[in-house]
Amino acid sequence: MKQNTLIVLGLLIIVLASSSMFTVHMTQSAVVLELQKPKEIITEPGLYFKIPFVQQVRYFSNQLLDNDSPPAEVITKDKKNLLIDNFSVWRITEPLKFLETVRDERGAESRLDDILYSELRVEIGTHDLHDIVTETREVIMKKVSEEANKKAAEYGIEVVEVRIKRTDLPPEIANSIFNRMRTERERIAMEYRSEGKEEATKIRAKTDKEKTILVAEAYKTEQEVRGEGDGQSIKIYADAYQKDPKFYSFIRSMEAYKNSLKTDTTLLLSEDSEFLQFLNKP
Repeated sequence: MKQNTLIVLGLLIIVLASSSMFTVHMTQSAVVLELQKPKEIITEPGLYFKIPFVQQVRYFSNQLLDNDSPPAEVITKDKKNLLIDNFSVWRITEPLKFLETVRDERGAESRLDDILYSELRVEIGTHDLHDIVTETREVIMKKVSEEANKKAAEYGIEVVEVRIKRTDLPPEIANSIFNRMRTERERIAMEYRSEGKEEATKIRAKTDKEKTILVAEAYKTEQEVRGEGDGQSIKIYADAYQKDPKFYSFIRSMEAYKNSLKTDTTLLLSEDSEFLQFLNKP
């Protein structure tokens, strides 16, 4: 019985000893709470002791944390709506103040979202849309980071940097701009098609004109060559006729017979027809 009691006491001592010790890592800081009231702030890594069941320890990261804020709509100086998607890099610098104000990282991110949206709305409202997109983004982000850091200090937070991931127009405005762009592109396309048709008509008209001229010149050349050939032919016939009129008449008649009296050809002529003069003579 006595031995069992000693074992129980030994186990109880071990449990009490283990529950009274805690370790703070080099990437952490800790706040010791006694009955939910801050008792001690620990920023150095090492092994520490606390009163079991009376004191509790809350740990906070010393590392850089990131917060991806939801997209927010803001208005530029020239009254243009923008949808800003941004993120921030931050760290906990005062664990006790952080615990007393925002409690945990989720509460800190919610408070940071409010601060960043407020600063973005104020700063972007002093710049035109064109400047924001092309030139002044770095200046805006630097200013927002500085102002957000000042306000976040009230919650034991340091804002290291704020960056814009993406800048878009709101969906309804983007659709309107897209429709205007599409209409403009269709108008330009119609102009190009109209100019193309006009140019094609000019080319066809020019080609038809050149074709007509070429055909006319070819016909003229053909008639000239044919006329020269006919003239030479007539001259040859005339020379042949002058040399021997009877033989010429005979040859011409034979050619006429050859061209007229073909197979399956029927001619009805009188016996004394001049056309048959050479056939009637022995």
